[in-house]
Amino acid sequence: MPNKKKTLAALRNEKELSQKMFALQVGVSPSLVGMWETGKRNPSLHNALKIASFFGIPIEQIKFDSR
Repeated sequence: MPNKKKTLAALRNEKELSQKMFALQVGVSPSLVGMWETGKRNPSLHNALKIASFFGIPIEQIKFDSR
């Protein structure tokens, strides 16, 4: 059964983290987290890898774009 991609917001909400708390964990600004979640910006590969590591899942399981 294929793994369904989850949005960054959904992953963050599952951990009950605010954008500010999550931003502190990955070392970015809360506004950047907001832009990632709305699809205004995509994380760099470095940040995407930090996000995947934080959630303990492969990067391929995170939906970063708004499509």
